[in-house]
Amino acid sequence: MSAPRNAALMGRVPLLPTTVVGSYPVPEWMERLKTDYYRNRMSHAQLTDLHEMAIKAALRDQELAGIDIVSDGELRRDNDVDYFLARMPGVEIPHTAKEFYFDYYEARVPAPLPDRFGPSPLGLADDFAFTSEQTCGPVKFSFTGPFSLSRRIHDSVYTDRRELVLAIARVLNAEAHALAERGAQLLQIDEPFLAGYPDAVGTAIEAVNVVTDGVDVTWGLHVCYGNRYARPLWEGHYDFLFPAVLDANVDQLVLEFARKGYEDLPVIEKFGWDRTIGLGVVDVKSSQVETPELIASRIRSALELVPAERLVVNPDCGLRNVTGAVARAKLEAMVAGTAAVRAELAPRIAATPAHTPSEQPPETVARGARG
Repeated sequence: MSAPRNAALMGRVPLLPTTVVGSYPVPEWMERLKTDYYRNRMSHAQLTDLHEMAIKAALRDQELAGIDIVSDGELRRDNDVDYFLARMPGVEIPHTAKEFYFDYYEARVPAPLPDRFGPSPLGLADDFAFTSEQTCGPVKFSFTGPFSLSRRIHDSVYTDRRELVLAIARVLNAEAHALAERGAQLLQIDEPFLAGYPDAVGTAIEAVNVVTDGVDVTWGLHVCYGNRYARPLWEGHYDFLFPAVLDANVDQLVLEFARKGYEDLPVIEKFGWDRTIGLGVVDVKSSQVETPELIASRIRSALELVPAERLVVNPDCGLRNVTGAVARAKLEAMVAGTAAVRAELAPRIAATPAHTPSEQPPETVARGARG
């Protein structure tokens, strides 16, 4: 990330910035209408209007809760895969009708994916531009990573599945360039399937570096244990990411802790992760709303191992599977708990000598992609 863009982003957020991982609740009425679309009862223009209205409402919810870095709630996307594969050059989806909007398509590759494609091959840059026009605050824009996307493709073409993953990564890299050109400053790669295939972490990280190559923004990598219908798909510990993830050309690791506990934080410290941690402090698989005091205690525990300058506060994963009321309450509690810890840190921050413009600043939450 270039220095001016990084400075512009970080100048707009406080210490311990709060954010979301990506997805936001889909109301039942919206589920019904989206399903109607797949049953040919609704036009694409009407669906677009529906998405835009929902995105505006999700942004407003986040702003009212006090979230520092907002997202579009991923509300244009039926799930974590289909929106991307349906637009991926070279991927075929023979049957586009669905019984329920959240279902997965059956996707396949009949031939190797093309090496050349136009700017913004997936159209995500337009999605980002719409979102950024609706808010004055910083925006995080997320998309599913190449490894997870590859797991939902029937492949009889590539003899080595690694080649399919890298081919998808090249398409995502082109899209990332388009997003940066439209003004995106914080992009997040989501790899929700990676925990189920720990032996493939080397390939996944290789593909992440293809996605980020030459795209000068702040990069996050989100790895969880799955969140389909608010249920984990796998269990385990984050030690499987190491040491491979140390070579990832990203600035943040956005991880799930609230549901599982914080035993993995010492593991991450042991392996020498020296960049930002996106600290999951809200359990998105539970409808019980955390208290601000519980959120604050989780942040304080993390501060014993990670300095405040390298912490971002977020839920464990996306909020899609809780109700709107629960999501709003959880975000409000997360903001309140974070504010309490910031107040405790304020005397320490005030006592720290200010840096002059000629001095090298301390590590910040978003340092820019490592070369």
